Amino acid sequence: MDKITEIQRIYKELKEDTYDTFVSSFSDDERAQVRAMVERVRKKQDLLVKEKERMFQMFAFEREYADYSYICGIDEVGRGPLAGPVVVGAVILKKDCSLLYLNDSKQLSEKKREELYDKIMEEAIATGIGYNSPERIDEINILQATYEAMREAIGKLKVAPDLLLNDAVTIPHVEIKQVPIIKGDAKSASIAAASIIAKVTRDRLMIQYDTIFPEYGFASNKGYGAQVHIDAIKKYGSTPIHRKTFIKNFI
Repeated sequence: MDKITEIQRIYKELKEDTYDTFVSSFSDDERAQVRAMVERVRKKQDLLVKEKERMFQMFAFEREYADYSYICGIDEVGRGPLAGPVVVGAVILKKDCSLLYLNDSKQLSEKKREELYDKIMEEAIATGIGYNSPERIDEINILQATYEAMREAIGKLKVAPDLLLNDAVTIPHVEIKQVPIIKGDAKSASIAAASIIAKVTRDRLMIQYDTIFPEYGFASNKGYGAQVHIDAIKKYGSTPIHRKTFIKNFI
């Protein structure tokens, strides 16, 4: 009979694809500690089944447009902040993509976003990131600046898409067929993946800016209008990464 410490080691090292093996190996063990571990793994199995069912629904649009060769999800992050760029992600997932946990980036923890970012960048057919600066946002307004960043992200893809799934918008001056989906980052795996890489990219950038402008709390507020950020603007004034048209009421 296996020692409890050895079973505990196996339990701690479990991956999702080894849940079944663990349960089948130890389900007949009568020891209370082992039964408890088996029960916890069974609950994880149930959650995994539900997640796979959720992800099946997240690929509904991709299945609907399966006749298209390269379906690209598009999403932006950073339309609302007072500082920093707007960032757009573009992602073409594989037809047989098996990634789990893709969702609206705002619904995920920072740790989960970082994990998924690495997996998306590794497994996607192509990814692209577009940016637009605070200066450009002030010059042409946030919506037009976002459209420009979307076109840039599409242009950076190493494979040309033949269908775009967009989060709610139709991008002007793009000849590719587009499907705007309201709350698309919670309904389409491709858009969710784009949302995640855009969010992680922008958050990392704002953390870098925090080292340059530490008074504004960019590492925590990411340039959004948190009270500590607004108070800093009133006290220290604006920085080169502030959107002047967004902070005119604070200075």
